[in-house]
Amino acid sequence: MSLYLLSIYQPQDSTPSAEELSAIMEKVGRVVDDLKSSGGWVFGGGLHPTSTATVVRAGKGDPVVTDGPFIEAKEHIGGLNVIDVVDLDAALEWARKFSEAMALPIEVRPFQG
Repeated sequence: MSLYLLSIYQPQDSTPSAEELSAIMEKVGRVVDDLKSSGGWVFGGGLHPTSTATVVRAGKGDPVVTDGPFIEAKEHIGGLNVIDVVDLDAALEWARKFSEAMALPIEVRPFQG
């Protein structure tokens, strides 16, 4: 088995209505339930908006701590899932299911080691 990170890319200034979000989360819940049943679930969750982010930059002397995201972007990582599956093809299939449930792009990256 191999660990993969499925990063959920969310538009920066787009928030679905409560009704739309409820329907999306119902679909996502079904995908998560299927993933758990398959034994591939490790961890997942949504993130607060980028306005809550804090960036720490190490350098000479004390680290520099700043509020907000590191870069300006049209999209940000809105959530993630860590999965443990047989291979990249299996990870891509789970990413497809999440992408269909959320109508958002999913980046798939393997963990090292």
